[in-house]
Amino acid sequence: MKKLWEKGFNTVKSVEDFTVSNDRILDKKLAPYDVLGSIAHARMLENIGIITPDELEQMEKALAEILKDILADNFYIEDDVEDVHSQVEIMLTRKLGEVGKKLHTGRSRNDQVLVDLKLFTREALKNTVHLSHQLFKTLIQLSNTHKDVLMPGYTHMQVAMPSSFGLWFGAFAESLVDDVQLLLAAYRISDQNPLGSAAGYGSSFPINRSLTTQLLGFNNLQVNVAYAQISRSKNERTIAYALASLANTLSRLSMDVCLFSGQNFRFFSLPDEFTTGSSIMPHKKNPDAFEMMRARCNKLMSLPNEISLVTTNLPSGYNRDYQVTKESFMTAFDEINECLSMANILMENLQVNPEIIKNEMYDSIFSVEEVNKLVLEGIPFRNAYKMVAQTIADKTYKPKKDLHHTHEGSIGNLCNNMIVQKMDAVLYQFNFMKSDVALKTLMGDI
Repeated sequence: MKKLWEKGFNTVKSVEDFTVSNDRILDKKLAPYDVLGSIAHARMLENIGIITPDELEQMEKALAEILKDILADNFYIEDDVEDVHSQVEIMLTRKLGEVGKKLHTGRSRNDQVLVDLKLFTREALKNTVHLSHQLFKTLIQLSNTHKDVLMPGYTHMQVAMPSSFGLWFGAFAESLVDDVQLLLAAYRISDQNPLGSAAGYGSSFPINRSLTTQLLGFNNLQVNVAYAQISRSKNERTIAYALASLANTLSRLSMDVCLFSGQNFRFFSLPDEFTTGSSIMPHKKNPDAFEMMRARCNKLMSLPNEISLVTTNLPSGYNRDYQVTKESFMTAFDEINECLSMANILMENLQVNPEIIKNEMYDSIFSVEEVNKLVLEGIPFRNAYKMVAQTIADKTYKPKKDLHHTHEGSIGNLCNNMIVQKMDAVLYQFNFMKSDVALKTLMGDI
C-alpha cells in the first residue's frame, strides 16, 4: 500500500486492512474538499515564499484537473493507496514530478482530514438547513389551511381539550425553528479553520493561517493548534446533538401520524399510493414510510452518545480512534436529509378528517369551556369546576362548541407569522453566501 509516511518497511496486511477498514469509501466524499483545501494551502505556500508563482500555477492547474475528475465521478482511490490525501498527492506528483512533492510542506494529514471534514460538514449542514426550511414551510402552510379545523387534544393519552389541526401542524413547525437554532450553533462552532495546525503542534514554517481562513470562507480561525486537533470530537458531538434534536422532531411527528391515522382515531389518512399492504389482510393500508422515519430518526438520536463513548477519554493530540466515529458522523447527514425529504413529501399528501370533532365521544373536551363561561359570570373557578364535573357525573352535561381562544399561540390565534419571523431570523445568521462565494472563487472556472 502506498503511504505518505513510507519509511522502507511494510505493515502486516491484516493490520492495514483492520486500520483502514472502509475509510477509502468514505474518503471519496471528502475528495473535492481535499482538493479545495490543497489549492488554498498551495496559495498560502506561494504567499510566504515556499513555492514560486510558476510552481503555484502548475499546482493549481493540476489540482483543477483532479477536481474536474472528482466532480465528473471519474475519481477513485486506488486499491493500494491508503486514503484520499495520499491519492490526491500521488496524482499531483504523477502530473508534476518534484513540484507535486512540495504541496505537503507545512501541513499534516491530521489537519488535512480536519479541514476536509469541516468543509464537508459545512456543505452537509447547508443541505440539512435547506430541507428543514422546506418542511417548515409545508407545515406552516398546512397550519394556516387547517387553522379552524378542530381535533381532540390529549394528555396522558386521554381525551383532554379542543385542539386544531392548525395547532398540531404549527407545533412541529415551531419545533423545527429550535432545531435549526441548534444547527446554527453547531455550524458556528464548526465553521473555524484548522488548517495549519499540522499534527497539532504547528510548524516552523511561517505559514499564514489567516489567509487560508479567508480563501476557504471560514468565519473564523481555530487559533490554538493543539485545540484544533482535540476539537474534532467536540465538533462532531455538537453537530450530532443538533441532528439528534431534528431527528426527535421527525420521530414524534411520525409517531403522531402513525397513531392518529389508525382506525381508532381516523384523524389523518394517506392516499393509497403512499401506503403499503399486508400479504394476508386485504384491508390493510400501513403507514410504513412514517414507521421507517420514526425508526431511522430514533437511531440517529443515539449518535451523540456513540461519539461520546468513543472519544470521551482520549488523550490530547490525534488518535486513530477518530476514524471509528467518521462513518457514523458522515452518513448521519444522508440519513437525516433523506428523512426530511420524505417527511416533506408525506406531509404534502397527508389528509385531515374535518368531521372528527363531531363524534360524540369527544363532547367532554368542551367541559373546560363551560367552566370558563361560569367563571366569566362571576362564579369562583373551583366552584365552577365542581358544578361542571357534577353535570358530567349525572350525565346531564351538554357541550357548547363555540370557542373563544384569542391569546397568542392558541387555536383561535395561531400567530404563525411570529413563528415564520423566528425561523427567518435564524436562517439569516447562517450567511451561507460567504462560504459559497469563497469556494467558487477558489475553484475559478472549474
